[in-house]
Amino acid sequence: MTDNDRCPSVVQYFGNIKGGMKPAMKITIMGIVDDKPKSFAITLLCNPSGLDQDVALLLRVNFQDKSVVRNSKFAGIWGKEEGKIPYFPFTAGDNFKMEILCEHQQMRVTLDGRQLCDFTHRVPQLRAVTGLNVSGDIKLTKVA
Repeated sequence: MTDNDRCPSVVQYFGNIKGGMKPAMKITIMGIVDDKPKSFAITLLCNPSGLDQDVALLLRVNFQDKSVVRNSKFAGIWGKEEGKIPYFPFTAGDNFKMEILCEHQQMRVTLDGRQLCDFTHRVPQLRAVTGLNVSGDIKLTKVA
């Protein structure tokens, strides 16, 4: 799989996480799924400055196979994908509220108040996670 297969190309949002991630920090992403979605991605970037930057978390939602895949990339190498979810919660045209809570050992992802998945930290320094990128087939209404 190439980087283009992993990340939808239309960037909806890019923002800095001042001081980097730390336990108890929460990122809230609210939006509306497009009417005919293919995919969207939320990416937490480490020191976003170059083309081949490290990725602390790539959360990719694919509507064709109803998956929510998580992964990370260090030194240009993607890790092992995680894909287990209890349910596929996204529907074309619907609103959603996703929260990513940074805990000591993992990122906890909830959707509309229900736990969706966890992703154990693979990055050695949470402070290095200083960028947030949202791309794909959604319309953002709020990022906080």
